[in-house]
Amino acid sequence: MRKRLTKAEEEIMQIIWSKGRVLVSDILDELGEPRPPHSTISSIVRILEKKGFVNHKAYGRTYEYFAAIPKEEYSKHSVKDLIAEYFGGSANRLVSFLVQENDLNLKELGQLMEALEKNKKKKS
Repeated sequence: MRKRLTKAEEEIMQIIWSKGRVLVSDILDELGEPRPPHSTISSIVRILEKKGFVNHKAYGRTYEYFAAIPKEEYSKHSVKDLIAEYFGGSANRLVSFLVQENDLNLKELGQLMEALEKNKKKKS
């Protein structure tokens, strides 16, 4: 998966992932005020479908949308892209950055190391 989501597309996908199956009106309800036009959200959802992120089931003229790609899969690729683009492909640089920016404390770092070790053992 190399397709990127715009900020608006990702916001819509977050709603679809959290709700499971939605109508455009459900998305509008989640977005709150000020409500964007129905046609705008409908257009974004159709773009998401063209990109392969969303599928639909038709009930007459009503369309129910659902995710075609699990959130975990998109997250995995997004993190890999982030590491590649901003940290030269090095997860170590990412972790160092998080520690330096105080976004990751020593306890969290230890938990991360334990999780990585467990994952490494599973793959062996």
